[in-house]
Formats: sequence, C-alpha cells, structure tokens
Amino acid sequence: MPEVDLYDTTLRDGTQREGISLSVEDKLRVAATVDTLGVDFIEGGWPGANPKDTEFFRRAAAGELRLDRATLVAFGMTRRPNAQAAADPTLLALLGAGTPAMCIVGKSSALHVSEALGTTRAENLAMITDSVRLLRGEGRRVFFDAEHFFDGHAEDESYALEVAVAAAEAGAECVVLCDTNGGAMPQRVERVVRQAVDLLQGRSQVGVHVHNDTDCAVANSLVAVRAGATHVQGTVNGIGERCGNANLMSIIPNLVLKLGLDVVEPRDLRRLTRVAHEVAEVMNLTPDPHAPYVGHAAFAHKAGLHVSALAKRSDLYQHVEPATVGNDLRLLVSELAGRSTIVLKGAELGLDLADDGSAVTRVLDRVKDLEHAGYTFEAADASFELLVRAETGVTREHFRLESFRTIVDRREDGGVVAEATVRVWVNGVRLIGTAEGNGPVDALDHAFRAAVDGRYPALAGLRLADYKVRILDAGGGTGATTRVLITSTDGEREFTTVGVSSNIIEASWQAMQDAYDSALLHAALPVH
Repeated sequence: MPEVDLYDTTLRDGTQREGISLSVEDKLRVAATVDTLGVDFIEGGWPGANPKDTEFFRRAAAGELRLDRATLVAFGMTRRPNAQAAADPTLLALLGAGTPAMCIVGKSSALHVSEALGTTRAENLAMITDSVRLLRGEGRRVFFDAEHFFDGHAEDESYALEVAVAAAEAGAECVVLCDTNGGAMPQRVERVVRQAVDLLQGRSQVGVHVHNDTDCAVANSLVAVRAGATHVQGTVNGIGERCGNANLMSIIPNLVLKLGLDVVEPRDLRRLTRVAHEVAEVMNLTPDPHAPYVGHAAFAHKAGLHVSALAKRSDLYQHVEPATVGNDLRLLVSELAGRSTIVLKGAELGLDLADDGSAVTRVLDRVKDLEHAGYTFEAADASFELLVRAETGVTREHFRLESFRTIVDRREDGGVVAEATVRVWVNGVRLIGTAEGNGPVDALDHAFRAAVDGRYPALAGLRLADYKVRILDAGGGTGATTRVLITSTDGEREFTTVGVSSNIIEASWQAMQDAYDSALLHAALPVH
C-alpha cells in the first residue's frame, strides 16, 4: 500500500462537539501537542468564521505557533452561488490566513445542491472549479472536502463522481470523500473509495473524512486505505459533532501496527497516550479509560487466569505491547484475582512474594473479605500496597488515631463552617489538632495536619486531586454503606486510596489515612 497522509481536524471539526469551547491559547497548545505525533497536517479552524479562529491564524502567522512537523491548514468553503471567486469573503479570509495549505468544502450531493444551496448542479460545479483555481493560482496547496459524498453517491452516482473530477481537474491536491452523516457501512465505503481512486488516478489523491454515528468511523477509515485512499482525516480521541469523528488515536496505531504502514515513527507512536490525555485535559474532558490503545484500562487485566498467563508471556492476553503506544500494563486486584496477580503486584512494589505462599494466601483472603464488604482495590492502588505490606510485615506505623470529632455549623446568615478535632499518637506522643474547613472532610484534613505539623514535612506537598463517593446499597437510604475513593498527588506521583463505612465521614477518613500513610511510606523509601 502507498504512503498515507494523516490530517488532524481536532481544532475545527473536533470543537463542534457539544460542551467544548477553546480559547485561542487552548488552540495553540493543542496544535503544538498534536504536532509531536508526527501527523502531516493540522487544520486550525475557519478564518473569518469567528473572532477566535481569525486570531488563532493571526497569532500563528506571527510566530506564536511553531510546528516542527505538520503543515498548518486553514478551512473554508467554496464561493457562494452566482458570485465571483476573487471577491468572495470566505476565500479572501482563507488567503489572508497565510497558511501554505487550505481545505475547502463543497457539495457533492445533488439533493444538497438543490435543497441546501438552492442552486443548479452546473453552478455548483463552477463554484468548486473557480474556488480551487483561485487558491491554486495564489500558490496554495488545496484539499477539497466533498461533503455528503457517500450519501450523494447513493442518490446520484454520476453527479457525485463528476464533483470529484471537477475538483481534481481544477488543481485540488486531494479530493476528500466525506461521510458527513456518519451512516456509511465499511463494505460500501471500500467499494466507493476504490471507484474514486480508479477514476482520479494520476489527477489527485483520494482521502476520507468520516463520522462515527454508526460506530464505524475507524473501520471505515481503515478500509478506505485498503481501497487506495492516501489521506485520512480524524480528530484526537474521536471528538466531534454528534457521535464524533474518526479517532486518530485508534487509526494511527492500527495503520502502523496492524497494516504495517509507517505513517509515524516508533518514537512518535510512543507519544500517543500522552497526546490523547493532554488534549483531553486542555478540553476539560475526562479521558475514556476503556479507549483502545490510550485508555487507562486498555491494558488492564483483572482475571486471575489472564494474569497467570501474562506472567509467562506478555502477548498471551495482549494484542500489542503497551509501551509501543506509550501506555502501561496494569494488573487489577479484586476478588477475581489469583495468586499470580498478588505475586506480580508484589514485585511491582519491590516485594518478593514468589516463595511466600502463606503471605499470598493471607493477602488474597483479605482482599476478598474487604471487597465483599464494599472495598475496591483495582482503583485504589495505594491502599492495596499498604494492605500487602501490613500482611507481610514490611511496614511501620507512622501514627495511630485515637479519635476525631467534626462539627458543622449552619449560621443564621446562611454561611456553613465545619470544624474538626483530631487526636493521634506519634512515637508515643499524644497530639491534638483543631481546624476549620469548607466541609467536615476538609476540616479533618486541616486538623490532622495541625496535629502532626512539623513532624512529617513530607505531608506538606500532599494534596487532594479527586474525591469520589458511591452509595453501595441505595436501599439503605441515608444510612447506606458508602465507598470513598480519594486520589492524591505529592507533585511527582498520583495514587488512589479507599474507605468504606455507613458513615461518609468515617469512610473519608479511612481513605485519607491511607493517603497519609502512602505519602509517608514513599517519602521514606530509597530513591533508585
């Protein structure tokens, strides 16, 4: 198969996803991040369509965006019906953006020509031809997005193909066949793309831009390449309008690892997971933990049978090595775990349990008992480590809780203040701390720190990163058992702890106590 160009449209089509609104600074950061993947083109937006996109291209041209690998592309549309291309404001804004390459969209569906544009088929062809020729005459590279191509092909095959030929003969470098409604099936996509490739051979590349309304966007992109397409458009994490666009985070590794196409270098592929998560962070989106290749759980193994096999060969239950896409193998501890899981997790913690069968049994039994009570350790990695160390005797007591008390004061003016008192023992010394907070859990945290202040400097950098509460038995009403997961960070590592109780404050304290213990434990471990 020939080489394939990767075209990222995260900053234009991707931002049409509900709930996403990027600042210009956000767009600059996303473009720079995507550039590290080694894609060929990054579409920055539609100059003239809104002030932010116009400013983005202005700042990019001024040197605020330095792309080391990709070519920046501006997006627009063909001239309006019965107008002059040289005076069309959209085309003039495209030229004013100053990018070396441009992508313009035009109609390839006869139905859209008559109903949406309200013009004739001949005028639509003229609009495409005039627009491409104007931009090519200014020395710009031009891609033509044939909107609704697959639907238009089904309605009137000859006209859809006539549109593709018109764009190619006018000088479009690539004619991109768009499944705008996202309803095409892979078998049909492959057949139509192959027909277009045969028709345009020697005149233009053929590309695809597909949406994910049938959950086939990645598959449709791959079969298009198999049919001869040499240009694939998509977005980071598959974001986009409605159900999203083709997901480059799946397309790229599939092209490299499954189809053997060197669309990016191995070092670029190893950045895939980082890029996926960085872009999600900028867009304030929670990464899908189960996303192929880049999800936190993409290489997570829970069943004891799987882990036992992985201990012998890493490819027995994994289709690729996680490191090739910048991800990690994760072994999940739960009531489904087997002895191999405990041994391998112990090795991750620096504990050799291979020859200590009784310790492995104790850990397994303890995990199963606690999970039956509502705990979960597949997410609470730090709490599991503390459990293993406690059952194997490889631990120390940093502090011992004597008691805590919380008070929430709802005042006449509507203000709410929480106060907590914590009594702990540290090295035989009884310490008491009292503090206020935004709520009882926050007050407990401040009170504990007030009590041990000065004795454990390692806690100064510890902070809460996430706090999750789940009711385990909704039928219990306000007295239901509650599970609390707390994710903490010390600036270098992020870890999760768990607590379970019918009292949400007690469950929170359990999780916080494990967080304090984990932070102090790792602060005391030797640095390798």
